[in-house]
Parts: sequence; structure tokens; C-alpha cells
Amino acid sequence: MVSSRNLIHWITEDRAKPIAQEDPPRSPRETLPTMYDLPSEDPEEPGLPDVGASPSKDVFHDFQPQLLSRTLALTGYSRTDYFTASDLNLYYDVHHPLWHKRPDWFLAVGVPRLYDGHDLRNSYVLWQEGKPPYVVVEFLSPGTEAEDLGRFYSKASLVLDAQASDREATPSASEAAVSEPPLGTGEKKVREKPPGKLRVYEEYLRVPYYLVYSRYTQKLRCFKLDGGHYQEQSLNSENPLIWLTELEIGLGIWQGEFEGVTAA
Repeated sequence: MVSSRNLIHWITEDRAKPIAQEDPPRSPRETLPTMYDLPSEDPEEPGLPDVGASPSKDVFHDFQPQLLSRTLALTGYSRTDYFTASDLNLYYDVHHPLWHKRPDWFLAVGVPRLYDGHDLRNSYVLWQEGKPPYVVVEFLSPGTEAEDLGRFYSKASLVLDAQASDREATPSASEAAVSEPPLGTGEKKVREKPPGKLRVYEEYLRVPYYLVYSRYTQKLRCFKLDGGHYQEQSLNSENPLIWLTELEIGLGIWQGEFEGVTAA
């Protein structure tokens, strides 16, 4: 919780004396909310986009992030100097400390694997960690693809399976709760709405690489931050491969068996 020394209060004239400041002043890392102060999950969040749709979809959202983390090997960093996570609250705006996104998977480099070197993370708080993710991956689902792709979304370019193509993209429960303003004294009060995923990754976090994958079409897309804006990178449609030169790693589509499940 925020320390009481950060609160303001009224004083009488005879007590209006300068208040001694700490010397040196405490750093923002000490005075701003940490992962211990912020919710680790949204109670109104319905869960993973495909949970409840079919057993195979549950398995995909469970196993795919695991496969990314287990096959990741960074030559320029020790295992204690980078962090990967899936479906973890990522807080990005100190002016709106409860605003967050939950990437399907992300990688942050140059940060300790454990929070402060000793604790498992409940969430990833940008103003505490000091570094945004280097790579964010989202797995497209019928109900989330419009937000995941933002201005790059085009229903004509995404050919889903017959069942999925009939479903319209709908906002999550948490987004609906934010976008629907509460009623006041006879009039609606406007509540500021958090930005969409693409804008957060592009403008707030400035994630260098944003990757999306549709298992329905087996299409992999890469958006690279260039001049402050994402530019989609051209990939070989027959054998798509994303090579991250700075990290000396590549990402491609793989066929095989993982945890007893065969990916065709």
C-alpha cells in the first residue's frame, strides 16, 4: 500500500512550517506501487480467450507459451538475466497504475529472472522493473484478434475455421466494464478508457518486436518498432522465419510433438 507520508492534509496557521524533506529524496522505485500493491489478476477477466470453447484450445493456450519459454536460449544473457512470462499482468502507466495488459507471452532482457533477485513475480510493473519487454507474442483468437492487431486488423485477411469465422470480435468483460460509464445524478459520467494492446505495446511500452500467430491459419506476423511506429515485416509465406539480430535468435513455425500433443 502507498505510504502515509505520500498523503496531503490540512494544517492550521500556527503549524504552517516547512516540512523537512528526506535527504536524499527517496527514489520513485521506493514510493510508487510495486507488484505487492497491485492486483495480480482481474476478478472480472473471463480467462484465456479460448477457455471453455474446446479441450484442444485449452491445451494450445497452455502448451504454446511453455514451448516458447523452454526453447528460448539467449547467448548474450545468463539465465538469471532475462524473464519470460505468459498471461501475467503487465502494468505500464504510472499515471493510471491499475491499467494493465496480459500478453499471451513476453520476454524481458536485462532484468533479473526473480523479482529483486529473490521472489517470484505476481505481475510485471514497468516503473519498478525499469525495462519494457523486448518481445511480446499474442495468439490470435476470434474474440481478441481485432484488439491484438489494432490498425493492422482486417477480417478479409484472416480466414478462420468455419465455427470461428462466424463469431464477431467482442470486448472482454474487463474492457466492457471500463467502456460502460457509470450513471451519476441523472447523467452519464465519462470514464477514461485504457488504450488497446497495439497502442500500449507501440506507444507506452515501446516493445521492439510484437509478434502474432494464428493457429487457425498458421500465419505468423512480425511488427517491428521503427521510428516510433510498428512496421510489418515481410516474411516468407512458405517458411516464415523471424530473425531477431540483436538477440541472435529466430522464431518459426514448428511441427512435432510436445508434452504428448502433436502439432500438425
